[in-house]
Amino acid sequence: MSSFAEETDMPADSKTLIEKIEALPAERIAEIEDFVDFIRLREQERALTGAAAAASTPAFAAIWSNPEDNVYDAL
Repeated sequence: MSSFAEETDMPADSKTLIEKIEALPAERIAEIEDFVDFIRLREQERALTGAAAAASTPAFAAIWSNPEDNVYDAL
């Protein structure tokens, strides 16, 4: 019986990872799936945070760059 990794055209490191996962018991595979979901969600949250920060920069520019606050720029 051949594995999924052996039958597909993917990078060697991906094949190695899939082969390791395929060798695990089902309950461990479920844990790996949960972990992968966690990592993907964290990456999505980081991307959303970065996008929100980038979108808010112009709105805060007027607040951050004003003559009254120039004294704080020297700190």
